Amino acid sequence: MTTPRLAVLGSINVDHIMNISQFPKPGETIIGHQYKIAFGGKGANQAVACGRSGADITFIACVGDDAIGSEIISQLKTDNIHIDAISIIPQTPTGVAMILVNEQGENVISIIAGANGALTPRHLEQYHHVIEHADALLMQLESPLDTVFEAAKLAKSHHTKVILNPAPAQPLSDEFLSFIDVITPNETEAEILTGISVHDEAGAAKAADILHHKGIKQVLITLGSRGVWFSEQGKGMIIPGFRVEAVDTIAAGDTFNGAFVTAILEGKPSVEAIRFAHAAAAIAVTRHGAQSSVPWRHEIESFLAERA
Repeated sequence: MTTPRLAVLGSINVDHIMNISQFPKPGETIIGHQYKIAFGGKGANQAVACGRSGADITFIACVGDDAIGSEIISQLKTDNIHIDAISIIPQTPTGVAMILVNEQGENVISIIAGANGALTPRHLEQYHHVIEHADALLMQLESPLDTVFEAAKLAKSHHTKVILNPAPAQPLSDEFLSFIDVITPNETEAEILTGISVHDEAGAAKAADILHHKGIKQVLITLGSRGVWFSEQGKGMIIPGFRVEAVDTIAAGDTFNGAFVTAILEGKPSVEAIRFAHAAAAIAVTRHGAQSSVPWRHEIESFLAERA
């Protein structure tokens, strides 16, 4: 039996992370407790989560022609990711994210695209075959939007399942959304896409219905510590997560997305796949950093076995 193939299209960044007691107000200077450099980017984080949780994944992305770009590619190879579709862009820096983390584990992030901006529709043409031959395509919104749109359209025409994590939050056209099979917004992203305030299950249900009417079969609205509102064919339910002591929520959503898609490709029922993804995210929030927090398959399975 052939292993299902997954394509991930997305961003690669180097993260500069500072831990502080509280977020500064405009004009205020806060003394940090800790600083480190780590590899990140929503695309790379999700690709790592897929690779470590067991997917056969090819990552379509760009890095700069700097030392950090080469280091990132080398690291991604060790995370069970096929790197043939990662391009090095001349005279361009690798993308950068500046991240502040407070004592509650919350974060604020500012990003400069760098080489990620080179992932244009024309650049993508050389990797159309990766999407055409994949069983699923996972994307986010840190890459140029017209490229994400073209990739979704291409995938749909070749019966490749399209999963979109619509982050960072921004409005998307109905035409774009019509190419999406599964969407995984958080509360803020769901509100921007639907105009519905998502503060409770009733709001999540209304937002999910609107997304279904736009042509999306499965809607997963992540609700933080409350879990995920999962809706399919107009029928929704809360699937609770696992209670753990969070130290850092960076890449928790990315870990969830990567683990969820991996489980779906393995043929797990949706509710079981969400539980698998919840376990991966729960482990991630007990660790610091982005990719450094993403668990491996055996860790997720051990976590679930302990809570069976």
